[in-house]
Formats: sequence, structure tokens, C-alpha cells
Amino acid sequence: MEIAYVCEWEKRPKSNHCPSIPLVCAWSCRNLIAFTTDLKNEEDDKDLSHMIHIIDTDHPWDVYSINSGHNEVISCLEWDQSGSRLLSADGDGQIKCWGMTEHLVNSWECTQSSSVEGDPIVSLSWLHNGVKLALHVEKSGSTNFGEKFSRVKFSPSLTLFGGKPMEGWLAVTVSGLVTVSLLKPNGTLLTASESLCRLRGRVALADIAFTGGGNIVVAATDGSSSSPVQFYKVCVSVVNEKCRIDTELLPSLFMRCTTDPVRRDKYPAVTHLKFLTRENSEQVLLCASSQMGSIVECWSLRKEGLPVNNIFQHRSPVVGEKQPMILKWRILSATNDLDRVSAVALPKLPISISNTDLKVASDTKFFPGLGLALAFHDGSIQILHRLSLHTMGVFYGSSGSSQRVGEEPAIKRQRAGGPTLHFKALQFSWTSLALVGVDNHGKLHMLRVSPSMGQMLDMNTLLRHLLFLLEYCMVTGYDWWDVLLHAQPGMVHNLLEKLHEEYMRQNQALQQVLSTRIVAVKASLCKLSSATAARACDFHAKLLLIAISSTLKSLLRPHVLNTPDKSPGDRLSEICAKNTDTDIDKVMINLKTEEFVLDGPPLQSLQQLIQWVGDFVLYLLANLPNQGSIVRPGFGFLRDGASLGMLREMLVMIRIWGLLKPGCLPIYTATSDNQDSMFLLFRLLTKLWLCSRDESHPQDPDETLIDECCLLPSQLLVPSMDWLPINDGVITKIQSKHPLRLQFGKPYTLPGVNPNAQVEVFRIPASQRMDHLRCLHLGISPTEDSKACTRCGCVTMLRSPNKTNAMRQWEQRWIKNCLCGGLWRRIPSTLT
Repeated sequence: MEIAYVCEWEKRPKSNHCPSIPLVCAWSCRNLIAFTTDLKNEEDDKDLSHMIHIIDTDHPWDVYSINSGHNEVISCLEWDQSGSRLLSADGDGQIKCWGMTEHLVNSWECTQSSSVEGDPIVSLSWLHNGVKLALHVEKSGSTNFGEKFSRVKFSPSLTLFGGKPMEGWLAVTVSGLVTVSLLKPNGTLLTASESLCRLRGRVALADIAFTGGGNIVVAATDGSSSSPVQFYKVCVSVVNEKCRIDTELLPSLFMRCTTDPVRRDKYPAVTHLKFLTRENSEQVLLCASSQMGSIVECWSLRKEGLPVNNIFQHRSPVVGEKQPMILKWRILSATNDLDRVSAVALPKLPISISNTDLKVASDTKFFPGLGLALAFHDGSIQILHRLSLHTMGVFYGSSGSSQRVGEEPAIKRQRAGGPTLHFKALQFSWTSLALVGVDNHGKLHMLRVSPSMGQMLDMNTLLRHLLFLLEYCMVTGYDWWDVLLHAQPGMVHNLLEKLHEEYMRQNQALQQVLSTRIVAVKASLCKLSSATAARACDFHAKLLLIAISSTLKSLLRPHVLNTPDKSPGDRLSEICAKNTDTDIDKVMINLKTEEFVLDGPPLQSLQQLIQWVGDFVLYLLANLPNQGSIVRPGFGFLRDGASLGMLREMLVMIRIWGLLKPGCLPIYTATSDNQDSMFLLFRLLTKLWLCSRDESHPQDPDETLIDECCLLPSQLLVPSMDWLPINDGVITKIQSKHPLRLQFGKPYTLPGVNPNAQVEVFRIPASQRMDHLRCLHLGISPTEDSKACTRCGCVTMLRSPNKTNAMRQWEQRWIKNCLCGGLWRRIPSTLT
């Protein structure tokens, strides 16, 4: 493991931190990190312990701090399953739900709140939505995504009419109350509280898990290792518009260290209590500590036969009678004496950990998701196998270096003077390939966790593991930023090829669902290597092309209602695929032009999108003679028959619309007055499309086509296409093994490197800025507030200048997410 980056506050607080205040951090599936600190700035007497800080991992310096309104220290932070809403709870029983304002990651507002007055919250969770995916490592070599990642039958915690899961959250308080808040469809909140058991007692630690039957299991302890760890089943229902909570006591356990004569009084306090996964209520991790050290135990709930008294042994058994069974907690494993544990992180990757799966992991050498992380007060972190608790990897803090298991320990390592830096909160990413932690000095640390867990892997095995996790992110919709941490520039080409091969093996329906996600994954991979940076531009152009094509086709309406199954857009694609004529007017004759009739305002408002299509076709054809290398943008389209066919369809559609409304046509600057520009471009585009129509046997363009494309710049003014801005995220800067040190509020640039150097081929410095999704020029110094994609860097205006329904339909496509699926962050007008 290596530190990927460290973030610090811009102004160092002068006052001492309070070690008794717990810190929390939470990592969402969209790679947003929420965390708290225990610092207090004496300069403005601003207590930061009541603030929630949110960053996206690719722009960690752009921190958004929420003045939470909590009166006590924040004790819990929980993201929902979509990664777009956040729960926070404090020591006064206040729970708040935060949502993005205008879908911006750096703008948040409180949408709902509930409270249990004066009763501190010790555990918090969203209700389960019933979606559970299993990841089958043993089938990682399968060609079918459905076999690698399967949907598990899992019931939501609470369902509405029709089986739709009801949203809400559940919390456990220090006095032994369980409180539930349900979000009704009309936006109101339904709340109820109930005691976990009849004899209420203090709950120092608790955790929440879910069962496949829709029940909730709560584990609770009073903090003493000599007391039992209690388990409760919680059922939530809605009766007569009121929330009802039913609780039931389940089998409890005593930690083994308290029954061991040697360790009976050695570890008096239980400091960590966690279920191994939220969907597995039958395995729990416990940590007991003293001032000097800790011990960790892993327990499992099993069915066992109830022993029968000897009196009944000789009774003749009744036919079909089974031995009575009971549920009993059994210890799976325990560590030896450890240093004092300060934080625990559990993996989120849904890998089963039965004995069979352990054998598969050792055979395939796929270790992500098998290890849990323990942070210690000496600043080190250990990765332990989450079932056997054997050490898989060790990290010695910022002053030390990572070490593989089996290497000689660094016994003579000198410790720095002063207070030891250690992690007070720790969280795994959603693919378990990265760790984020907040230390006792208020710094945020990101650590890279090797997928090999210190084992020596050959390049093909490592590529296969990264490919497997990229496919998992594609299927689930999770962000794959943490997978990119391990993709070195030399791996990019192989990953692209293998990812495309696996995608092409899927059935047509699944390919259609994943068609834009795979393009977005390829684009982000290409940005990691300077050799493939131009291809990233091609993939972004393809995303825009797909979106424009589907938007324009969706405007077409059948002339009569009782039409065949195919829509006008489908018939357009079918006719253009069959008709290989290079004359655009002859292709147009075969279409029912009445289906393309739109009134004037929608056509005119779409002109900038139509102009982009026209400019893009001209750019591709004019650069055809020069693109013998993948260094130049546009190369990826030369043999992409599907994209060229899409462009060809749109030229036909635009030609028909031009007859109805000439003002919507793309504008070209021609050297001849009688030049029919669209006729010329369609003819050349068709010739190029014919060369690459058969993807299995593509042909090189003939000399005649290349000669005609060479003449294009003398016939039409070729536009300088404005490609996407430079990716200013941190992912392209942390591919090396050297740690970065960043500071909140200060964007990072490599020393001595021109920030525009990577894209000088694509854009002239100080040129016109573009709204990349509206295809509008914003000027050299835009005054409009804009938003940028956290993943691809795409920039667009925050406020819509359009009033027509056609353009609103276009803008609705990316109001929540960028076309690549990335989240939006607001950027000041001076930075656009």
C-alpha cells in the first residue's frame, strides 16, 4: 500500500485537538467522501467538529464544508445506496438527511430531519432497498456478465404498494432505543421509536445488518467486555398510516477473551463492533481493548442440533421427526495480542467468504474484498483476512513504507518525536482497492491497496483482476475511480482491448444497456496514458454523438397512429443501412418525409447540435489523410462503422429538415457559391462508411477517397473542433508510486509543467471557451456560472438559456449526471 495523497487544511488550527471526540468518514459508491474533524480554529473561534466536509476523490482540494446545524459532535455519517444522499447524526439525538442542491457535489442542503431528544445516536443506517448483487470470483473467466455478477433474492426492509421499497433510515441510541424514520411518497416523514428490549440498558456500541427476509438485526453492547453482546431482530411495518416497530431478542455471545484466564481482565472495554457486511447478519467482528493493546475476534451464527437427554435416547423415533435445532454463536478466529486499535474498516465488495470461496481466492489470487483494515495508535495499518484474521499486508504510516507479508519487519525504524499520528476513522472504497482515513491532526489520507495484497502476480493476472472489477462497476453503475489507481499507463491498451472483447460477447440487450458506460470507462482509461489521450477525445465525442442521435430521433413521430412496430428512427436506421448510395437525395426518396415534419421553433433551437454534427463530419473527413496514427483525435472513428453509420443517418435527417426550415442547416464557409456542401460530405462519408461497415473485415480507404479528402480544405473551411478541457483531476497525477501532498482550496499542478501541454494539439490556448453539451461558444472569459464533470472535465452552463421544449428535452439528459455518468461540481466563472 502506498499513500496516494494527503490533504491538509489551508489554515492550520492552533489549538490542541481533543482526542476524545470520535471522527467519522463515509465513502459513497459515487466516490464522494464525507468526513468530520475535531479541530478548532482559534483565529476565528470556529469549531470544525460540527462541520461536515464533502469531497469527490478526483478533486480532493475542492472541499465543500457544510455548517451542519448539529449542536453536538457528529457521531455517524451514512451514504444511501445511490451515493447521492447523506445521513448525519449527533450526540443530541439529531438526525439530518442531506441532498445535493441542483445535483451539484459541492452544494448541499438539509432535506429532512428527525430527532430523539437528548439521546445520542450510536449507530445509523438507511433501510435496505432489496437490491443485492453477488460477485462470483470463481466465474471470473466466464464470458457472461450474468454469471459473474448475479442478482440475489433479497427483500427490502419495507415495501410500498406493488413491492416498491420504501425509503427511510434506522438508528440506535445510547439508551437502547431503536428509532425509524420513513420517507413517504408525498415527501413527509413518518417516525417511530421503540425499546430494543423490555429491560433498557446503556448501549455504547451498536451495528445494523439486514436479512434476506426483510428483517433488521441490531447488535449492541454496553462497552464492557465482561457483558454479553446482545442481538435483536427488528421488524418495521406501516399500520393505519403509522409506523410500527417490533423487536425480538436473538442469541447473544460473550467474547472469548473474557473467558480466557490469561486475558480475563486484560481487555476490559469493547471498542469496535461491526457486522462483516450489511447484508450478512450471521458474522460479526469484535475488538476489545485496553490502554496498552487490543484483541480482535470474529464470530459466526450457526445452526446446531439440540442435544437430547439420555432418557429419550432409546425412544423409537417417529417417522419424519428431525432433531431440534438451535442458533448458536461460535468463534471463527481470533488474533493474538495486538497494539491498540484506533479504527476498523470493512470491505464493501460482495464476496462470499465460505471455505469454498477461500479456496477459489487462493487459486485465482483475487484478494480484493477479503481483507479488513485495522488502524493502530502507532500510526500503522494492518490488512487482515476477514475470516481467518491472518495478516495480509502492513502499512507503517507516512514515515514508513509498505511491506509484504513474509518480509523482514522494520524493527529498527526510528519513530518521529511528538504525538504519534494515527487514524481515528477509516473506510474502504467500494471495490476495496483504496482506503481513506482521517488522522488525529485533521488530515485526510488516501491509500492505495494492492489487489494482490502483497503477493507476486504476473501482469496477465493483474490485468484480469482489474478487468473483472471494471466490469463489476459497469454492471452496478458504481464509480471506478479507485480501480484506475492501479491501472498503469502501460496497461491501458490491453485493458481497452480486453474490455471491448468481453463487452462484445454479451447479448444484444445487455450491450444496449451498457453502451454508454463502456464508452465512459474507455475514455477515463485513455486519460491515464499520453499515448492514448487523443482516443479519450474520441470516446467523449462518441458519447455526445450517441446522445444527439437518440435525441433527434426521439423528436420523430409516426404520421398515422396505427403504425408498425418500428419507430421512424428505427426505419431511418434500417433504410440507411441497406441503401449504400452515395447520393443523399436518392437515400432520402426512400423515406416517408411526412414523419420528419416538425414545426419551426424546435428545429431552429436544435441548430447548434446540428451544427456540431456537420462540423464533426467535415473535421473527420478533412483529417482522414493525416490520421495514420492514434496520436490525433478522430482516429478512433475511421474504422468505427456504427458511429459513421450514425453520422450518415443524421445527415439524411438534417437534409430533410433543411427543406422545411433552411435556417436549421449547418453553416459551412465554401470557396464556391454553387457548392452543395452536404451532398459532398455525404458522398465522402458513405465511401468511408463502406470501408468499415463490416467490423470483422475492415478495409483501408482507397486512394481516390483520400485524394478527395485532401481537396476538402480547399473547398470548405475546416473548423477547429474544440475538444474537452484538460482533465484537472488527481487521478492522472498519482500513477507513480510517489505520494502527493495536497492542500484544501489549492488545486494541484505538477511543478514546471504547462497545464495546457497535454491538450495543445486539441485546443489553442486562450481560445473561445465552449459549453460542451450545448455546443455554444462562451467567449474567452465567460461570465456565466458553470458546472464541470468530476470525471471527464466537461463544462456546461449552470443555468439554461433555452426556452423551447426540444432543447429542454436535450438538457434533461444530463441534468443529474454528465453524459459520461460523472457528477457535476459548480465552478466559478473565473475558472471556466
